[in-house]
Amino acid sequence: MSAPVRRTDDSETPAPVDEESLVRQARRGDLEAYDELVRRHQERIYATIYHMTANHEDANDLAQESFIKAFQALKSFKGGSSFYTWLYRIAVNKTINFLKQRKNRIHMSLDDLDFNAEHDPDLMALISDKTPRREAGLAELQEKLNAALLKLSEPHRLVVVLHDVQGQSHEEIAKIMDCNIGTVRSRLFYARQQLQALLSDYLK
Repeated sequence: MSAPVRRTDDSETPAPVDEESLVRQARRGDLEAYDELVRRHQERIYATIYHMTANHEDANDLAQESFIKAFQALKSFKGGSSFYTWLYRIAVNKTINFLKQRKNRIHMSLDDLDFNAEHDPDLMALISDKTPRREAGLAELQEKLNAALLKLSEPHRLVVVLHDVQGQSHEEIAKIMDCNIGTVRSRLFYARQQLQALLSDYLK
């Protein structure tokens, strides 16, 4: 009597397509494949741009423009780095150019929620207990951090956002910013020193 054959039904949970295959399909003009690439990276791209601009409308526009530009330039992507790194560089360059052209500093509204707040269980637990004192403290802290970030130069702000907010490694940041790891470390150190000085009165 032969052993029973174990049934495997993958129809309900198909294996995700690897990124290289999606890129190949997208380069051939497959819009569904590119849509999937956008879905995989849009949240982190948006969050990075938002922390650079402190403005949701600008972040939305720049993220969309970055994905459009990436699609138009897809045939020039040679695969020397990951698609994710290549895409980040496009978004970062577009954001830095935007910030250079912007003359008036954007001030974030006190009730402007961070894009990822609803996805952060710890933060949601913290703000779910809505006492006036806690709400005022959180709003003030968010305002101070965003104001301090906006006072940094674009390269220093970017390295803080990529490392401390997005959790990127020094190696990945070096690829995105097109510089060496030593430069990333020195910029991060200098940016943190600046932030500490800018927030010194609040943190006392």
